[in-house]
Amino acid sequence: MAQLWGGRFTKETDQLVYHFNASISFDKRLYEQDIQGSIAHVMILRSRDILTQEEEEQIIKGLEEILQDVKSGKLEITEEYEDIHSFVEATLINRIGEAGKKLHTGRSRNDQVALDMKLYTREQTELLDELTGELLGAILFIMKENLDTYMPGFTHLQKAQPTTLAHHMGAYFEMFKRDHERLQDIHRRMNTCPLGSGALAGTTYPLDREYTAELLGFDGPALNSMDGVSDRDYLIELLSALSIIMMHLSRFSEEVIIWNSNEYQFVEIDDAYSTGSSIMPQKKNPDIAELVRGKTGRVYGALNALLTTMKGIPLAYNKDMQEDKEWVFDAIDTVKGCIALFTGMLRTMQFNIDRMAESAKHGFTNATDVADYLVNHGVAFRDAHGIVGKLVLICIEKKLALEELSLEEYKEICPVFEADIYEAIRLDACVNKRRTIGAPGQDAMKQVIEIYEKYMSEYEKAPIKKGR
Repeated sequence: MAQLWGGRFTKETDQLVYHFNASISFDKRLYEQDIQGSIAHVMILRSRDILTQEEEEQIIKGLEEILQDVKSGKLEITEEYEDIHSFVEATLINRIGEAGKKLHTGRSRNDQVALDMKLYTREQTELLDELTGELLGAILFIMKENLDTYMPGFTHLQKAQPTTLAHHMGAYFEMFKRDHERLQDIHRRMNTCPLGSGALAGTTYPLDREYTAELLGFDGPALNSMDGVSDRDYLIELLSALSIIMMHLSRFSEEVIIWNSNEYQFVEIDDAYSTGSSIMPQKKNPDIAELVRGKTGRVYGALNALLTTMKGIPLAYNKDMQEDKEWVFDAIDTVKGCIALFTGMLRTMQFNIDRMAESAKHGFTNATDVADYLVNHGVAFRDAHGIVGKLVLICIEKKLALEELSLEEYKEICPVFEADIYEAIRLDACVNKRRTIGAPGQDAMKQVIEIYEKYMSEYEKAPIKKGR
């Protein structure tokens, strides 16, 4: 058992206790961050003459070689070590001797692991930001191509009013735009450096924490050493943001699943993103959308688990906090995979434009426009609402759409109707009369798309700045 402590103890740790306590099986993915932080720490020690130049060069060369050997597969991270910190330090000492024993001067595993997780999470937040940007780009492309693709809009899963595919997709653009901005906000707020906090009360060595932060791309040092080692807010914030992303993906997936059904036939999912049945040869299943929907609960679970763990922990560091890693690692991996797969599915999905338009013509989606017609001819809205309700009943009895009723049938219910009612309730007219910003009319949608294009252009020029 390779561990960094032991002088205080008179006998070996029980094997079960050791393995229960160890984190190497999952925190080994932090090897690059651990070495990156160690190199910065060595540079700080040298800048304060705590290490000689020769020792600095030896240690940094040794750390860089360990990094390259792990990356190439020449060096394996094995579970004989308690954690990634033990692995790196023990391997370094084994390779360069006495100088390696000075690496941990002025540092605790508490601020070391806090740094590793911040560096890793910051990097992953940048990757998540890029993936979310790609998804926004895919949605915007569909919007631009479908300004006049008519479809029913729904409330309560019932046809409500006609809209366009561009307008429907715009709702998801707004959702993922907020997700994108949340990631940027979290990245900004997490970007303080915990290294130098020590176990909880800093260190007696004259370390330049501002320079440490600068070397590692942080905005500055954590201003309270107790908070520096025990803060997991940034992970809870990230898990919260990831949960919201998954909620949005799940809602979108639910619609894709419905639209893909035989009853709707609004979309055709590409073969690359579908699977068949082992017994029913006719089936083409929307498995990717279903799995995204299913994996949402997994990410929610990570958020709830970390919140529950942190709720009763006194200051400062406690071993409970080790539990953060597996949940965060799994949630990040899950969300990255889901965004990438969903974006690919969306880019290759075919929309059945004729079917969508035909569906919008049925279900009385233009009933509100009949009421608006009456209001524009001097009828009070509440009276108009009642009149249209009677017309809908007639249509249901006769199995007709509103545009299929004769003018005589209209006038029988209300003499205000004239022949121009048919023009007023045409599908394109119903949509394009809605011109206020945020509505589905072409003029409004073009204005919004222009805003979105500017947003994407600004994002592409200035995404989350790496390491800042």
